Amino acid sequence: MPAEPLTDFSRLCLHTITTKPWSLDEACKQYAQSGVKGISVWRDTLVGRDVAASGRQLREAGLSIVSLVRGGFFPAKDVAGRQKAIDENRQCIDEASALGTPIIVLVCGAVVGQPLAESRKQIAEGIAAVLPHAKAAGVKLAIEPLHPMYADTRSAVNTLKQANDLAAQFDASVGVAVDVYHLWWDDQLQTEIARCGKLGKLLAYHVCDWRSPTVDMLNDRGLMGEGIIPLREIRGWVEAAGFKGFIEVEIFSHRLWQTNQVEFLKNIQDAYLRHT
Repeated sequence: MPAEPLTDFSRLCLHTITTKPWSLDEACKQYAQSGVKGISVWRDTLVGRDVAASGRQLREAGLSIVSLVRGGFFPAKDVAGRQKAIDENRQCIDEASALGTPIIVLVCGAVVGQPLAESRKQIAEGIAAVLPHAKAAGVKLAIEPLHPMYADTRSAVNTLKQANDLAAQFDASVGVAVDVYHLWWDDQLQTEIARCGKLGKLLAYHVCDWRSPTVDMLNDRGLMGEGIIPLREIRGWVEAAGFKGFIEVEIFSHRLWQTNQVEFLKNIQDAYLRHT
């Protein structure tokens, strides 16, 4: 059953990648002024900045720092490559701790020509290797399953079932991020969202829309209502599973990045209430 319409912005979170042309300072200012309550920070916006000071700036503006994006990319063809990924994820955990966010989103990675089963094994090993560091920092790791079109280079975790199975190998410090763009097509989605909730693993919920036809598999996501994803229905499943957290708008779009970002932000808020 579809969820009831949203009536305010108390659960609205934006990923900084959604308004990519803005610096973190500008995003902080514009989000706060518009009534957005949450921000998920992409690591590129922190380059050259004092991470702890950035966290204070965001909180002082009234923004909850929902997550840091992104860790992961654990698989590699050699031991040195896998160790490099582990070291990078430990650095990501340190950034999350300094920023003051409780969650890191993991885009788990894959290697061209390497069997997916091997990449999945390496992902599990990578998470196990960094988990003590994450627990010591008080940071949770959210595995984000990606659409199968990314199984070659971006993620060998491609269904919510796979993500649930992987997260279930670990304690409460490892969970799942559900992104409608990657999962809307799955005929087991409702069942696996319910399972994710029962496992206590549902850490994050990301929204956008799937345009048809899609002209760029990475950077042509739609604003909610521009595409074919049953957003209200999926939100109903997520909330029935017990999730009451932020609804995170994550849009990669060359088309939308080229527009006036202040107007785009207004359109996001309108679409959030009308379609999400």
